[in-house]
Amino acid sequence: MSHAATNWAITQRGLKPAAKIVLWHLADCHNPSYGCFPSQDYLADRCEMSRSSLNEHLATLESAGLIRREQRRDRRTRRQENTRYRLAFEADFAANPCPETGHGSGEAVSGNGAEPCPENGESRVQNPDTNPVREPVREPLGAQEREREGEIEDRRKIEADGWALLKDWPGFAGMPKEPAFREWLKLDADSRANAKARFADWLALLKAQGKSHVPAPSTYLRERLFDDVPDAPAEDQADVLPAPPWGPHWAALCHRALVTVPPQDAPAPASAFMRDLLSRDDEAGRAERMRRQAHYGWPMVNAWHEAAANRKASAIRRGDMWLSTLMESVPVGTPTFEAWRAEYQRRGWPWIPDPGGQPVVYFPKGGPGGLDAFEAAITNEAQGDDGGDKQAAE
Repeated sequence: MSHAATNWAITQRGLKPAAKIVLWHLADCHNPSYGCFPSQDYLADRCEMSRSSLNEHLATLESAGLIRREQRRDRRTRRQENTRYRLAFEADFAANPCPETGHGSGEAVSGNGAEPCPENGESRVQNPDTNPVREPVREPLGAQEREREGEIEDRRKIEADGWALLKDWPGFAGMPKEPAFREWLKLDADSRANAKARFADWLALLKAQGKSHVPAPSTYLRERLFDDVPDAPAEDQADVLPAPPWGPHWAALCHRALVTVPPQDAPAPASAFMRDLLSRDDEAGRAERMRRQAHYGWPMVNAWHEAAANRKASAIRRGDMWLSTLMESVPVGTPTFEAWRAEYQRRGWPWIPDPGGQPVVYFPKGGPGGLDAFEAAITNEAQGDDGGDKQAAE
């Protein structure tokens, strides 16, 4: 760790918060004597983001001239090693990428020769722009090489799907990551799909059973706990109807969950920067706490939101359809719509996905001030008092 590097990173302005977190963790990995060589898996874990998001922020930092990435290969085996990240505060930093690929650099400010461009091998001579003939960088791929590259791409997709599941796991930030990934990679494709699709329902099942402890992801995957989530009995299928996104039935389900289910705790942040931010009693600290609650607090609601973003309907039981009588249509962009947005932000609720060309969406009647009446109607129904609204719906 280099205090000079982290102090420099903190003072950089004009960056989005996520990009600044990436820059801070890069600086935290900097060694004054040896440099900065973190792996992408390490950075993605410490920054609490996927590798695809990490690479977007790294590209932003490089475009801003704050870092330079240098690919390295073992001189004997030619196998790729961890990327070296040069930070702009370093005395020998120079952003002069190879014109062929953007990798490597020319002479450093200090006069020390930089690593050669990977496309040009050991030679430091650049291909002249006036050369009308471009030699291929390698021979066309054979069948075995194409198959191997396909396997690498498949592995990356499998890992990305694993992170998409594990990033929302309660308390995962403080758990070892390797055991979960080993179990994830052992599953076949259908099992991985089921584990991911049933995760939110499994959490809801634990809550319904009164269990406060959430097993580790390695246990969930190894013991196939996702198979414990029951499918709807065949005789009940006729009782389940589609609830189109943003409609009255869909909105009623979401709001019922938000007002009746306490939010789940967000996982502990891995970075000292984030822990410090969350502990602050100022506007930035409160905003970040609300953001994390919206992201982690209601997994089932977020699952419905994700389905809506993909234009997929959720399911509602016929006996719950009366809830739609408690809802009203709100035109998108009106003052009432914006009042709902502000109320969601105040409560730390996950805001609805972009409705696209949908002219209206549904919220409880009476605007944000009608939430008490909405909750009271649901409470009365749960206690056996059907009420006039339910009778009217039937």
